[in-house]
Amino acid sequence: MTHPGKGLHGQAVEELGRRIIRGDYPPGSVVDPIKFETDLGVSKAVVREAMRVLASKGLLESKQKRGTTIRPRADWNLLDSDLLRWQGSSAPTDDLLEDLAEVRAIVEPARARLAATRRTASDLDAMRQALDAMAAAGTDADAMVEADLAFHRALLDAAHNELLSRMEVVVEAGLRVRDRIVHGAQHFSDSIPVHQELLDAVEAGDPDAAVAAVASLLAQASDDLAVVRARDDHDHDDVATDTPPEEGS
Repeated sequence: MTHPGKGLHGQAVEELGRRIIRGDYPPGSVVDPIKFETDLGVSKAVVREAMRVLASKGLLESKQKRGTTIRPRADWNLLDSDLLRWQGSSAPTDDLLEDLAEVRAIVEPARARLAATRRTASDLDAMRQALDAMAAAGTDADAMVEADLAFHRALLDAAHNELLSRMEVVVEAGLRVRDRIVHGAQHFSDSIPVHQELLDAVEAGDPDAAVAAVASLLAQASDDLAVVRARDDHDHDDVATDTPPEEGS
């Protein structure tokens, strides 16, 4: 159990949360705190506090005579930033990727339209700095991901809508999962021109052009992801085909 930058309590939350999200403990199953203590090598107090945090996220519930159980997925706080990160950091499902893409398709055109009419000089500066960082990232996948997130975060802030800004956690999760897959595979289109197109539209105060630029950006993002996943599926099929039969089969 190693999660740099986190104390024992934070590491326990991370490890147990990831295990629940990936299905190591299915909904309805009873969890054993003593086993957690042994598996993680931590004290009862650390496990107890970690379980309290996970309960607040809707993952666990404790009842007399039944002990602590994994709650149904319908009860999970799926908009919690940790849950979104845990789902995306392992092997994201097609359903998760589709859900995140749909949320982006709903939220991002709206925020671009608002940003084009409400942006300030500081908002534009933040977007320019993020775009410069994207250009400087080159083939550094991690740097490109962080710069892309910074650009979209600045765009969301430029809408100047507090409630819409709360959607950052979902939009960022969608971006991070998609970017990690695409940039990590080193197969992606040059997204700087379409980001520049979006910045230009916002700076010009043209809502329709901003929405059109977002549509182009989302289409490019979807195409890049589809190419990478299709390639992965093809590679997987090749491996399965090349696997020699077992003796006697």
